[in-house]
Amino acid sequence: MFFVTGASPALANALVLYPPWVLYRPWTLVSYMFLHGGLGHLFFNMIGVFFFGPRLESRLGSKDFLWLYFLSGIGGGLFHVFLSGQSPVVGASGAVLGVLMGYALFWPREKIYLMAILPVDAWLLVSGYVAFSIFQGASGSQSRTAHFAHLGGLVVAFAFIRWREWKRGEGKRKFQNSMHPDATPKGVVGDRVAMARWKGISLDSLHELNRDEVARLLEKVGARGAGSLTQPERQFLDRMSAG
Repeated sequence: MFFVTGASPALANALVLYPPWVLYRPWTLVSYMFLHGGLGHLFFNMIGVFFFGPRLESRLGSKDFLWLYFLSGIGGGLFHVFLSGQSPVVGASGAVLGVLMGYALFWPREKIYLMAILPVDAWLLVSGYVAFSIFQGASGSQSRTAHFAHLGGLVVAFAFIRWREWKRGEGKRKFQNSMHPDATPKGVVGDRVAMARWKGISLDSLHELNRDEVARLLEKVGARGAGSLTQPERQFLDRMSAG
C-alpha cells in the first residue's frame, strides 16, 4: 500500500481519514491504517508489530489478535475524529499501540529497551504513553502526531482484553457449574429430587466425621426443608450422595 499510494495520490486521498468526511467515507476508519507518511513512519510501526505481535498472537490466537489489532485501529480513528477536529490522519499507530497494550497487560514486568539501551517495564512504558497522549492531546499540540488516535488505540485494546478475559472467565464458570455435583435445579421439584438422593446416603459406609455431619444436615432438612441449607452444605451432601 505504501508504494501503490505513493504512485497514486488520488487513491491515497480516497483512503486517508479526514474527520469532516468520515460519514461519507466510513471505510477510511480502516483504510487509514494502511497508509503512512513516510518510510520512517512505516518502519517504526511495523517494527512494533514485529517485536510484540508474535508473542501476543500466540497468547490470544490469530482470530482474537486480528480483532484486537483492527478494533484498536478503528478506536484510534474514532478518538481522532471526535477529539482532534479537522486534521487528517494516516498510519497504523493506534493499532500498533493496541498491540503494545495487550502485551503489557499479559507481561507487565517484561523489560522493553528504549533506543535499545534503557530497560523499562512494559506496564510503565504503556502508562507513560497514555499520560503523554492525554497531555499532548489536551494541550493542543501542533505536532503532526495524532495523539488522540494513539490514546484511542490504547483504550480500546485495554477494553477488548478485559472483556475477552471476562468472557473467558464466564465460560469457565459455566463449565464448572455444569460439571458440579450441585447441578440439580433449585425449587420445589429440584429440592425433592435432591432430598431423595440425600436420604439414600449410607451412613454406615462414611467416615465418622462425615457421618456425623451428614446426620446433622439430614436432621436439619427434615425439620426445616432443603431451602434451609447453605450452598456449601448442599454441596457437601451432594458429594456424599455421589460417593
